[in-house]
Amino acid sequence: MSDVLKKITFTLNGKERTVEVDVRKSLLDVLRDDLELTGSKKGCEVGECGACAVMINGESIDSCIYLAVWVDGKEVRTIEGIEKDGKLSEMQQAFVDEGAIQCGFCTAGLVVSATALEERGEKMSKDEMKKELSGHLCRCTGYHNIASAVDKVINK
Repeated sequence: MSDVLKKITFTLNGKERTVEVDVRKSLLDVLRDDLELTGSKKGCEVGECGACAVMINGESIDSCIYLAVWVDGKEVRTIEGIEKDGKLSEMQQAFVDEGAIQCGFCTAGLVVSATALEERGEKMSKDEMKKELSGHLCRCTGYHNIASAVDKVINK
């Protein structure tokens, strides 16, 4: 094994995976290019837009600025791991019901981050929830429908 390659083992969407990665490669690039999970989108590549958000040990993280080698021994969930038994999760369905999806580019990252909030199990005001999701950029919806969808689930 060359000095730029490292074997890592982590849980990805509920299944243990062992892969050899270039130590310089972002988690986003490994997910998209090596593991063919293309739900997480490549947007700004500097951690500003949130399109690439995944959950690492239950916390929403921008995978474009997170090195793949750092997930060794951790649990990673992508948008592909959010559905439940082949059906949309409650959060995914709320995005559909509230019209919180237009072009869809930001949707995966927003749903992952919103699901992380949901799984924390805390009720929060719309202002608190908006602050939690402030690392996401959406050019289509104007955020109102997104906030309504997330609020519908986390404050039920």
